[in-house]
Amino acid sequence: LVDPKVHHGEEIPEDEWRHLLLVYDVSPSMMLKDAGVNGDQTRHERARELLDSVFDRIGIGKFKVSVIATYNGAMPVVEDTKDLDVVRHLLSQVDLRFGFKSGSTRLFDGIAEAARIAKPWRVGSALMVIVSDGDSVPATGMPALPPSIGGTLVIGVGDNLAGKFIAGHQSKQDESALRQTAIRLGGEFH
Repeated sequence: LVDPKVHHGEEIPEDEWRHLLLVYDVSPSMMLKDAGVNGDQTRHERARELLDSVFDRIGIGKFKVSVIATYNGAMPVVEDTKDLDVVRHLLSQVDLRFGFKSGSTRLFDGIAEAARIAKPWRVGSALMVIVSDGDSVPATGMPALPPSIGGTLVIGVGDNLAGKFIAGHQSKQDESALRQTAIRLGGEFH
């Protein structure tokens, strides 16, 4: 006999949304199996696991998420989604490396694309998370970040001691290059 009521979740005003920019390395070296606690996961699988942990820790419900795939260039895959299931599906079910031609990884292209996307956002409203094995990070040419990016987290995946052979060279997590990238961006490396 009581009229039904619709209960809505708490609406977040547009000016209170935060942004998460995920620069995700999709190069073939991310498919090498040398990651995780026991070294029995691919770098890609370990990256997904670590990103789920990041999502749980930052209160992802107040973030709009943008994913930039990077390999031998950069490609925005999704921009400003509030649907975390879309992001999880991209990271677990879609092999994004086939959107690129073969070549060496250009991580800085992904950072430059993230900076382009973030440029119009309000100051300090974005967190940039970079996930890579750092297999080929250049020593120069760091893109400038807009003021909207208030923090940067660089996550390294893969074994940093023993490499795996791929594309004519030994590939391993280049901890030094990734740490240097984080420092140059004013962020943290893990």
